[in-house]
Amino acid sequence: MPHMLPPQFAIDYEAFRAGAATSDKSGLVHFLIEELPFKWRDLYVANTSHVTNIVRFHYGTFEYFYDFYSELEVNGEVPYSETIEDRVVGVIGTSTSTRDPRDPSRLRGWVGPTEEYIGKDRDKGHFMAHCIGGGLDVNVFSQLRSLNRGWSKEGKVYRQMEDYCYEHASTLCFSRPVYVDDTSAPRWLEFGVMKEDGRLWVEVFDNGQSDYRTARVHS
Repeated sequence: MPHMLPPQFAIDYEAFRAGAATSDKSGLVHFLIEELPFKWRDLYVANTSHVTNIVRFHYGTFEYFYDFYSELEVNGEVPYSETIEDRVVGVIGTSTSTRDPRDPSRLRGWVGPTEEYIGKDRDKGHFMAHCIGGGLDVNVFSQLRSLNRGWSKEGKVYRQMEDYCYEHASTLCFSRPVYVDDTSAPRWLEFGVMKEDGRLWVEVFDNGQSDYRTARVHS
C-alpha cells in the first residue's frame, strides 16, 4: 500500500494548508497553486547535491516546475555531466476531461524503445495523465509498470486518484517526484487531489529502483 516518505522529503500537507488565510475551497485552491511549489522547491534544493536551475511554465491547465540543468551546461556556467539530468520538480493545476487522441510516435521518440532503455518492468509514465490534460515531453518519466497500469495494490490506488480527477473536471491535483540520485527517474511519486468536499487526498507511491540513464545530446 502507499508509503511514507523519509523525513527529509516529507511534507505535512494538512499543516501547510492550515497556513492559508481562508477555509473557502476556491481560496484554498489558489493558495496551494501559488504557495505549494515554493515548498517543493525548497525541499528539492535541500536534497539535491548539484546546482539547480528551476524554471516554470504552463501546459494547458497545469504548471510545471523543472530543473533545467542542461541550460547551465550549454551556457558554460557548470561543467558538462554525464549523470545529472534535467527533471521535473513538481506539477500542479486543475484537471480536464479529454479523450483527444495522442500521437504514440512521440512517446517512442522519448529515450527510445521502452524495454530496451528503461527496463522490462518500466513504462513511459505521465506525471499528469493524458486523460486529465497532461502532455508529453517533460510530462513523461520512467515509471514502475505495475504502478502505471494499476496492477499492484499501490497501482490501483494511483488509478483511483487519476480516475477521480477525470470524473471531476477542474479538480486541483498535483504530482511531486522525489529523487535519490541525479537521474530523472524518481524513487517515489507523491500524488495529491483536492476532493469536492475540500479535503486533501495525498498518497506516496514507490516507483522502484531504476538503472536507466538517458543518452543526453546537446546541440
